[in-house]
Amino acid sequence: MDKYEKIKKEFELNEDKEKALSMSKYMRDLFLFYGIQTPKRKAIYKDFLKKERQSNKIDWLLLDKCYADEHREFQYFVCDYLLKMQEFLTYEDISKIKKYIKTKQWWDTIDFFDQIISQIGLKDKRVDELMLRWSKDQDFWLRRIAIDHQLGRKEKTNTKLLEKIIVNNFGSKEFFINKAIGWALRDYSKTNPKWVENFINRYQNQMNHLSIKEASKYL
Repeated sequence: MDKYEKIKKEFELNEDKEKALSMSKYMRDLFLFYGIQTPKRKAIYKDFLKKERQSNKIDWLLLDKCYADEHREFQYFVCDYLLKMQEFLTYEDISKIKKYIKTKQWWDTIDFFDQIISQIGLKDKRVDELMLRWSKDQDFWLRRIAIDHQLGRKEKTNTKLLEKIIVNNFGSKEFFINKAIGWALRDYSKTNPKWVENFINRYQNQMNHLSIKEASKYL
């Protein structure tokens, strides 16, 4: 039994069909679920991830197999795996991660991936230019990652980059983009409220109302 089959067996043993239906409904019936809630799911593979980390290398074949599984818990596993192994991720790995980003897209996994890309960006400044390119991509989920990839950076936030990325997305009618703009600004307002206030004053005629509402929450 390989690694994937072992994890699958554990998921199947912990399946809750009633919860699976409600979880699927919450995600607009886009995905199948085993019905395993986050704390229990993470507990299932906690020891496995510890062992994987000791290997000092990422098992991409395992991740490919897991991400291809129709159950959403497997996509969450891949995200948790990458977060656990983030110190081993490099800029060159982004092409592999992008395949996951482009597959089975919805906000739940996308908001994991912006954390993963963020950690790589703190180590490799080539990510800044890549995020500028993603901020103009036809795929709005890539644009969302570009907008939110600096969440939580506080004083390490590259404000010039943040401004360029957000400006590139003005005029969007996509809810997930306008929400992301608001979140990025709101998060940074905890560190530098004056910068965010000035940003809103400068661009308010170009900003979506939702973005302004979210950005202004702590001002």
